[in-house]
Amino acid sequence: MEVTGGRYYGDTVRSRMEGPGFYTLPTGTEYRGELKDGMFDGEGELLFPNGGRYRAVWHRGVPTQGKYTFADGLEYKDKKWHYCDGYDRRFYTEICSGLKPAGISQLTNLDPPRKIPIGCYDCGDGFYNPETRVIVDYKHRFLRNADDEEHEWIIRTCRKAWSKTTEHKPKP
Repeated sequence: MEVTGGRYYGDTVRSRMEGPGFYTLPTGTEYRGELKDGMFDGEGELLFPNGGRYRAVWHRGVPTQGKYTFADGLEYKDKKWHYCDGYDRRFYTEICSGLKPAGISQLTNLDPPRKIPIGCYDCGDGFYNPETRVIVDYKHRFLRNADDEEHEWIIRTCRKAWSKTTEHKPKP
């Protein structure tokens, strides 16, 4: 585990993770569940730093069946997915708690939304600085460097912090 930067709590057999245990990856993602021969094997779940979780049955490190639940409790469905589609663009918190009054926008599923550092973008799992092409998590820890394709996608799609706020000013 020292080689990868992860931490493991549990039993070992022949220096390999074995039985029930906890494994924390360097990214902060944590696995809790059964391990065999150093791999996820049996029932277990991944807990992501953003609060999401993936509960699955694993075989030799590969999930054979599983379910992802977002931090707000929304369960992902790969078939008949009706959340945030072309007909209903509400956030899950708006579906559960209702819409805000007219004139008050909800920019993200989090209310209030995260404060994005000036000149950066919120790319879903952290903040992206287009000058350095570095993505850090929401606690400002390094996640990865963006390649050209991810850079273009973030610039085109994600919410950006501006150096000054804009407000609606009614015509006189």
